[in-house]
Amino acid sequence: MKLDSKTPEGRLEDKWRNYQIKAHLINPANKKKLNVIVVGSGLSGAGASATLAELGYDVQCFCYQDSARRAHSVAAQGGINAAKNYQHDGDSVWRMFYDTLKGGDFRSREANTYRLAELSAPLIDHFVQQGVPFAREYGGVLVNRSFGGVQVQRTFYARGQTGQQLLLAAYSQLYKMIRAKKVKMFPRSEMLDLVVIKGKAKGIIVRDLVTGELKRYAADAIVLATGGYSRVFRLSTLAIGCNGSAIWKAHKRGAFFAAPSFTQIHPTALPQTSETQSKLTLMSESLRNDGRIWVPKQKGDTRKANDILEKERDYYLERRYPSFGNLAPRDIASRAAKERIDAGHGVGRLKNAVYLDFRHAIDKLGIQTIKDRYENLFGMYKKITGIDAYKEPMQISPAAHFSMGGLWVDYELMTTIPGLYAIGECNFSDHGANRLGANSLLQASIDGYFILPNTINNYLAGALEEDIPTTDHIEFEKAEKEVRGTIDRVLNINGTKTVDHFHRELGKVMWQECAMSRNKEGLEKAILQIKKIRDGFWSDVKVTGSSNELNTELEKALRLADFIELGILMCTDALEREESCGAHFREEFQTEDGEAVRVDENYSYVSAWEYDEGDFKLHKEELEFEFVKPSVRSYK
Repeated sequence: MKLDSKTPEGRLEDKWRNYQIKAHLINPANKKKLNVIVVGSGLSGAGASATLAELGYDVQCFCYQDSARRAHSVAAQGGINAAKNYQHDGDSVWRMFYDTLKGGDFRSREANTYRLAELSAPLIDHFVQQGVPFAREYGGVLVNRSFGGVQVQRTFYARGQTGQQLLLAAYSQLYKMIRAKKVKMFPRSEMLDLVVIKGKAKGIIVRDLVTGELKRYAADAIVLATGGYSRVFRLSTLAIGCNGSAIWKAHKRGAFFAAPSFTQIHPTALPQTSETQSKLTLMSESLRNDGRIWVPKQKGDTRKANDILEKERDYYLERRYPSFGNLAPRDIASRAAKERIDAGHGVGRLKNAVYLDFRHAIDKLGIQTIKDRYENLFGMYKKITGIDAYKEPMQISPAAHFSMGGLWVDYELMTTIPGLYAIGECNFSDHGANRLGANSLLQASIDGYFILPNTINNYLAGALEEDIPTTDHIEFEKAEKEVRGTIDRVLNINGTKTVDHFHRELGKVMWQECAMSRNKEGLEKAILQIKKIRDGFWSDVKVTGSSNELNTELEKALRLADFIELGILMCTDALEREESCGAHFREEFQTEDGEAVRVDENYSYVSAWEYDEGDFKLHKEELEFEFVKPSVRSYK
């Protein structure tokens, strides 16, 4: 199958306009006849549902939480990027496009990435109109700051609650449409399969998480907005319920999975404290604007942080990357922290952390300024750790965070299955092999509010000539039967080990062999280990309860079964890509001083994998850089 990105012709600045000019139109009366299913209610899902409903479509929105309000976009605390250049520090749409492309190590489409930067400015205006309380200067002008990997200030924020505030805005817009009966909301409902009829996505199979009942829903188009899959590592910054099942089921029905091994490690999470821990707390990257990162120069130093003299501290990011210092991109900062920890300079009870120190910022700016910027984050840190970060340094550690991989989509955000769209974090993204901080809320919002509502018309215009299949169609019957068979199989194993046991085993393998640092031998070993975990799961997992009730253990088991298969694909993708690139670091490909070595002549493509009877077949979308020449990424 040839992958067609559907990138419009013309200058980079004109592509989106050219696309819109030529796009199909649907008259308002006909929009009422068309149905769209949206799976997920975060920024992408809520934004898409509300906007499509306002345009006149009938929308059904599904989420596994008890309310759309509990969607996980709230995890993003620090801010949202936009090229509005209030600071007059040299920013522009072009600069933001270039920073994103460079930050992702030149492994994304130019046209998609430019559109992201182009639409960022009107998005901020959109959120202001919705009432989002962005921080403002005394005179009322919106204020912004820097995030890792850039030298300009373009991150708009709401005091460490940016994701929550944006989600509240999206949620209010969504519920306006629910009250208008243009959106029907289905909480506590999890998509367990995709229904494809004559090659087109036409419906989903859903489990009611309260009663256990399997239900069928049909529509003219399906939109997946289900977020990332970094819970494959088990310990991640994502909420415990976050999963990759919806996109994995779509993958098994024919949607290609792109760049699965491109996952991001966030540098400012709270360190793991015990083996039984199930989630890592995310601290906003905005803290790196003022905090300085260091470790003791002496290995195994057991002294309290405040007892270590200035001359005995290694400000390793400032030492290695003087141009960017503490604002080095996430993959760089995380890998540098791992290197120091592995070398024996880690701090904290488990020696798995580094210090984030605000002493110098407090001395320079005053404690009140730091409180104005970060008080809620400092308060959260004290609640969790008991440490007052105004008086002693925070302890932070790298953690699995955002996934840059996901379902392959074209310029219209359509997957390789006609009628199936993937938006936000669950598509393979505009970011490339690494993501700039504060671009996650941006991509999710733009996909849902601005891009999908303009591109889905092209497909739905043709759907007017087709009837929506009834849910008693044979393909619905088959899909539901397969889902029920999987549920029964899991429940009937009645083994001796918990779901969490197998997830812990999977997480350890993935973190060790397919996270910040990878090599050929380790990846080959990991694939064998994960297959062994898979065999153990299907022969010895114990899932209590039944399928006809609220059963969180069953939910976890079904999701883990998908994570195990996904883990094999992630390692396969990482093994195939013999280069270091962004957040994907192959130990065999590095400079003498430990920096990534990219191999552009062999790997300037998006790896798109087809599910093939339990195996995976590679397809390549060649990346053509017409406007920017890929260069060696340097932050020194």
